[in-house]
Amino acid sequence: MTTGRLEKILTALAARYGPITPEPLDSPFEMIVWEAVAYLQPDERRREAFEMLRARVGLTPAAIRSATPRTLREITRHGGSIAHEDRADRLKTSAGLARSWNDRLDDALKLPLPKAKKALMEYPMIGEPGAEKILLFTRTHPVLALDSNGVRTMVRLGFGEEKKSYSATYRSVREATLDEAPHDCDSLIQAHLLLRRHGQEVCRRSAPVCAAAEPALAEITPVHRAACLLATPPPPPSRRPTGSAPS
Repeated sequence: MTTGRLEKILTALAARYGPITPEPLDSPFEMIVWEAVAYLQPDERRREAFEMLRARVGLTPAAIRSATPRTLREITRHGGSIAHEDRADRLKTSAGLARSWNDRLDDALKLPLPKAKKALMEYPMIGEPGAEKILLFTRTHPVLALDSNGVRTMVRLGFGEEKKSYSATYRSVREATLDEAPHDCDSLIQAHLLLRRHGQEVCRRSAPVCAAAEPALAEITPVHRAACLLATPPPPPSRRPTGSAPS
């Protein structure tokens, strides 16, 4: 069987980064909370805010419904100053929405994929990529869910194309990978984590450092090679020996 281009890319990334362990989130509601508790922060800071919520309030919908707005705002402030009050309110809203599922979202996950996504997208800060990530990481629907780092990496690798909106770009990448993406959740979770890590460390939004990437990766596609060249200073012009004639 011929090895697809995406499989080659994921193999090269796995050789570079090794297996990556997902965050130990125990429920779909915790995954929703994980997204809301911090914004535009490194993983370490998000983890700190999440653990602060666990210690001071709890991670269940009932616990968050009982928390004071002041406590939630102090916690979301630790997860970044941008819209921290709004994010505290969204935690409350998410906890309230969970009542419709008896505080458990497992039944929502069992719905057909379009309906399951729609149910999750009712929660604040959960768009289509976030909904698909929850469905993947709970191992209920095998979809190649990607965050913004993974989407950017895939577009530069020639899967999908940049569109006017992020949601359209995301769908473009998803459609371009349907025939080549793995079909089991474990492999898809690793694909998500590897592409995310590569987007964070190498294929960054600004000042990518593609020259530091696994050499084999640069040979997979001319698109990625072009991105590498953009990040690599051109070599100095060679000097002809003194007295030599130009060719």
